[in-house]
Amino acid sequence: NNLAGLLSSQGLYDQAKSLYKRANFINESALGPEHPNVAPGLNNLAGLLEAQGLYEQAKPLYERSLEIRKKALGEDHPAVATALNNLAELLRAQVGC
Repeated sequence: NNLAGLLSSQGLYDQAKSLYKRANFINESALGPEHPNVAPGLNNLAGLLEAQGLYEQAKPLYERSLEIRKKALGEDHPAVATALNNLAELLRAQVGC
């Protein structure tokens, strides 16, 4: 995830996307698809896709990250608030506000 973030910041989106996907696969395989440590990786990949204007691909990842966090941490956890904000910003970007 850290290397993918670095590549993303350098505009190397395809390489970053590949690493995010690999990291997510490893995390889900090792921890299970609903583990709270899976959510940040989904969020990171969604952010990369959003930055490229790929909103329809990003949205389900943000939504899944949100649901994992709500289930694992509870509705009032700060990580849930962050996930809600990320999804809201995506929706705002989609409508061009």
